[in-house]
Parts: sequence; C-alpha cells; structure tokens
Amino acid sequence: MSFHQLSANRLDGKPEQLSDFQGKVALVVNTASECGYTPQYKGLEALHQGYKDKGVVVLGFPSNDFGGQEPGTSQEIAKFCELRFKVTFPMFEKVKTKKGEGQSPVYAFLAKDHGEPKWNFHKYVVGKDGQVKAAFPSSVTPDSPELKAALDKALAEK
Repeated sequence: MSFHQLSANRLDGKPEQLSDFQGKVALVVNTASECGYTPQYKGLEALHQGYKDKGVVVLGFPSNDFGGQEPGTSQEIAKFCELRFKVTFPMFEKVKTKKGEGQSPVYAFLAKDHGEPKWNFHKYVVGKDGQVKAAFPSSVTPDSPELKAALDKALAEK
C-alpha cells in the first residue's frame, strides 16, 4: 500500500488523486481553526513557500476530532485559511483521523505504523515513494529543526 494509491476531496469538493504528489515529499497535517495550535498555519504556509520548489508539498486535512475545534463547513474553513493565514497549499475536506468507523483511509494509512494523531496539527512526512518516513506531535512546529531535517532527509532519498 502507498499514500499515492489514495484519494481525497479538496475543500471545493473536487476529488484529488494523491498520486498527483508522487515524486514529491508530502507533509500531511490534521488542522483545526479553533485550536491553540492554529497559528501553525502561518508556519505551514512559510514552509510550503520555502520548500515547494525543492519538491515538498504541504497537505492540510481539517478534522473536528479533538475538542470540536473544527466545526466549520468546507466553505468556512477555506475562507478562514485564506483570509487569516493566506494559505495556498492544498486543503482537503474535513476527515476523521481517529481509528474506528468513518476513519479516513488517508489517516488509516498514515497511522498504521506511525500512530494516530493525539491532537490537531500532528504532522506526517511522506516520502517520494508514498511511504511514511516520520511523524511529529502537535508541539513540533513547522519551523522546528527536527521537522526540517526529516523533510531534507526524505528529499535526499531516491
């Protein structure tokens, strides 16, 4: 199984084949608009801008799993991200990240060997080959040396 065999709907409802990101390193993050970690959107956008030409893509998956901190509709989430943080990286429809009925296939794959998110803004580094290379808890910020080191390591792999 590979991350690139999956698909998810963008915030506008259009399906996206994750194979579109094959050959890139993906940073997959479960986001929320009303969380103490929400300011990480700014760092995620800066990371996206700084790394996109190197072959990294940030992918945001809103989730209401933790503290009900993403109650909005897709349109509300899109507007919030655009106006408040000028987000340009791909954002997807709200998903369930926790195990059990209704869990997103994307998160079932990500969590299989690297654990499911414990809170909003959990980060997974997915290599060019579609396999999870590293996972980081919410407290690891987008500009942290360990996250950047994991992205650089994944970029260096064939």
